[in-house]
Amino acid sequence: MSGTELPVIAAVDGSSHSMDALDWAAREAVVRGLPLLVVHVRQLARRAGQEAQEREAQEGEARELLAAAVHRVVKTAPGLRPSTLAPLDFPSAALVSLSREASLVVLGSRGLGGFRSLMLGSNSLATASMAKCPVVIVHGGRADEDPRQASGEVFPDIVAGVAADESSEDVLGFAFETAAAHPGARLRIVHGWTMFSSMLSGGPVFDRDAAADAAERSLAELTAGWRAAYPQVEVMKEPVNGSATRTLVTASATAALTVVGRRRGGESLGLGLSPVAHTTLTHAMGPVAVVPC
Repeated sequence: MSGTELPVIAAVDGSSHSMDALDWAAREAVVRGLPLLVVHVRQLARRAGQEAQEREAQEGEARELLAAAVHRVVKTAPGLRPSTLAPLDFPSAALVSLSREASLVVLGSRGLGGFRSLMLGSNSLATASMAKCPVVIVHGGRADEDPRQASGEVFPDIVAGVAADESSEDVLGFAFETAAAHPGARLRIVHGWTMFSSMLSGGPVFDRDAAADAAERSLAELTAGWRAAYPQVEVMKEPVNGSATRTLVTASATAALTVVGRRRGGESLGLGLSPVAHTTLTHAMGPVAVVPC
């Protein structure tokens, strides 16, 4: 299987939130021309001595759930013929392992509370922290108001948060590729800067206007190559004085997708997410893609 044929993986657990994620993954697989793999992770036995009984029950539940998922995909994306898989493992461990041979992993999430089974907040965060490919978390509770978006006619803003260094290359690559796959999409590139970050980069220290100009020039240089490679994509550059997190979370309410880099730095949280990625992921009001970088 070549790199361009690596599947989009949709993780399902039967909840309405995982079904929303399945719909998102199916549509994305179609526009990217990729196969879809629907995965239901069967949990390891919780009580000693009941492994066989629990495994038999889980196998039956998995077959029914995956059959229902395939039926839903056929209605959502006619012509797409998904494959299925039901590994027995810890959810995040299974998905991280599968991400080695995937283009994208898509999960559903309710937010910070009230999870069951696969879509536990800890599993979503762990998968986003360790996966080898981009992970999209589709937050529940936001219905797309424009029916044209669901039909593929409209794909509104994609918002990408970037740092002014080489760590943003993968984020920009994924964001531009996604925008190019959806004609009419506009890419908003958000970069947060402060006087302290200006000082660290050797820029102006005491002149705020000069620091703002330097941040804008840095963002233009960072995106120039990608804009040349994807001339069909409309781009808006948004240097933000201060943390970009608030801008990203606010923009996520109407964006089709918010893209952030994973960037090491969240070890204090026990995960490999930077504070910006962690906050955006847990507070966003729409789908968020976390890109390894």
